[in-house]
Amino acid sequence: MEAQQIQTLTATFEGHAQQTDGGVEYWLARDLQHLLGYTEWRNFQQVLNKGKTACEVSGHAIKDHFVDVNKMIELGKGGQREIDDVLLTRYACYLIAQNGDPRKPEIAFAQTYFAMQTRRAELIEQRLLEAERVQARRKLSGTEKELSNVIYEQTGGNENFGLIRSKGDQALFGKSTQAMKALWQVPDNRPLADFAPTIVLKAKDFATEITIHNARAHDMRDEPAISSEHVTNNEAVRHTLLSRGIRPEALPPSEDVKKVERRLAAADKKTLQNPDKLPDDE
Repeated sequence: MEAQQIQTLTATFEGHAQQTDGGVEYWLARDLQHLLGYTEWRNFQQVLNKGKTACEVSGHAIKDHFVDVNKMIELGKGGQREIDDVLLTRYACYLIAQNGDPRKPEIAFAQTYFAMQTRRAELIEQRLLEAERVQARRKLSGTEKELSNVIYEQTGGNENFGLIRSKGDQALFGKSTQAMKALWQVPDNRPLADFAPTIVLKAKDFATEITIHNARAHDMRDEPAISSEHVTNNEAVRHTLLSRGIRPEALPPSEDVKKVERRLAAADKKTLQNPDKLPDDE
C-alpha cells in the first residue's frame, strides 16, 4: 500500500469520526461499512455481529461500544425513510476490522490503523496508572515521615516508629511485615510498600493520616497509646476493604516502584530530548 493511499485512508477514516456531547469519539456503522469496502449492509451486519461477540468475550459490555440508533435518509422527490444504524466506539471499529475479510485492502488497513490507535490509548492508561502508583508511594513516604516526627515530638524519641508501623501492618494484612515480605518475595533490605499495589498504598496512607490526627488531637505521649491508635485505624481500613471484597494480603505484589519511577523518568527524558517538531515552512 503506497504512502499516498495510506494518507488518504487515514484522512478518510478520521474525517468520518464524530463526537457525542460528552466528547466520546464514534463512527456510524453505515459509514464504516463503506470505509471497509462492503457494498451490502446485510453482509456488513455479519461482521458487525462478530465484533459484538468479540466485545462480549473480551469482557466489555456491548452497549458501551455498540449503540443501536435510527436515522432518516433522504429519498428522491423529497421523500424520507427511517433506517437502522449503530454508533461505534474506536474499540468497536477495531473489533469489526479484526473480524472483516482480510483480503479487502480497506480491512487490512483498518486492522492496523485501529490497533495502533487502541494501543496508544492503552499505553496512556498504563502510564497514568503507573504515575498514580508512584504518587501514592511518595504520599505514603511523606505521611510516614510525618508520623515519625509526631512520635518524636510527643514521646521524646522516634525509635518506636518501626514498631508502630509493624503493628499497623499486622492489623491491615492479618500478617506480620516479614510474613508479607516472604509472600510477596520482597528483599529484606527493601520496604514492603515498594511492592504494594496502589490500593494498599492508599489504605496504609489513610490509616496513618488518622493516626497522626488523633495522636495530636488527643495528645498521646507514649508508644502504647499511639500503637493502639494505629492498630485500630488499620483494622478499620481492613474491615472496609474486606466489606468490598478486597483482601489485602491476597492481592498480588506490584512491580518494584523504583523500577516504575525510573521507567517514567526515562520516558519523560526521551520526550524532552526528541520533541515533535512543526514542519518547516515551504
